[in-house]
Amino acid sequence: MNQLGAEAARLGPLPVGTDVAVWALDTRLAVIGGRKADGAEALLDTGERERAARLLRDSHRRSYLASHLGLRLLLGGYLGLAPQEVVLVRETCPCCGGPHGRPAVAGGALHFSLSHSDDVAYFAFAGVPVGVDVEAVPGAEAVEDVLSTLHPAETAELTALAGADRAAGMARVWSRKEACLKATGTGLAQGLVEPYVGSADAPAPVPGWSLRDLSAPAGYAAALALLDA
Repeated sequence: MNQLGAEAARLGPLPVGTDVAVWALDTRLAVIGGRKADGAEALLDTGERERAARLLRDSHRRSYLASHLGLRLLLGGYLGLAPQEVVLVRETCPCCGGPHGRPAVAGGALHFSLSHSDDVAYFAFAGVPVGVDVEAVPGAEAVEDVLSTLHPAETAELTALAGADRAAGMARVWSRKEACLKATGTGLAQGLVEPYVGSADAPAPVPGWSLRDLSAPAGYAAALALLDA
């Protein structure tokens, strides 16, 4: 796990094949990768700026801008481009064929995934489709809202737990499932039943994908899904 801080990131080689690089960011930083966070909008494209403007809470807007600044700095570093020169597109949706599938870099030189939750952002870069997700441990009400929408085995596993254990288990399930859905590009279009990822300390196998948990700050869970070679 790499940490993107105030200094310019020291990147390794461009990930190829199933090589993967994972980065984390504290989105509260005033300087990110050598750039001032309050100048992030100048480096983003029109779509990113419009999405940021639609966010009503200052904390949500700050997190969005900081994470997208971090994404562009890292993508630009791997691709040899200035952050504002990185062109982001959407792949074809695998569910309906519309132009709202996985976020991608124009030209497809590198696959990436971004996730942010509260003050934490995670980034993953690979030569094959990849998904990353970080989730804050939810409150009891949020757990109950989602519990019945999961795979029946996951619902049963979590129901058998109580209190903090159930909330932590839900965070594991949610981060694993989101990582897989981001990697495939289906998102939530087909619901949360599949794939089965399990709530135990280690994720369940997902055919065709390598799924693993990532280290995360206290109060969070994170996971990575990578297409098998």
